[in-house]
Amino acid sequence: MTDAVENRLIDIEIKLAHQEDLVESLNERIYQQQKQIDQLEGTLALLAERIRTSNSAQAPLNERPPHY
Repeated sequence: MTDAVENRLIDIEIKLAHQEDLVESLNERIYQQQKQIDQLEGTLALLAERIRTSNSAQAPLNERPPHY
């Protein structure tokens, strides 16, 4: 193998190693973001349920108080 071909092969291997590292770090970031999205969706569902249950327990907004 000539030096030029060997150097090109080494450059390609270096670039491939960097790309593999980048893909792995992007995968980890996506995984962490999905965990956060799942957690936020759970929190949102709990808050929505709390709002639904608290609204049904309150008097309607247009109803007059009993002393009128």
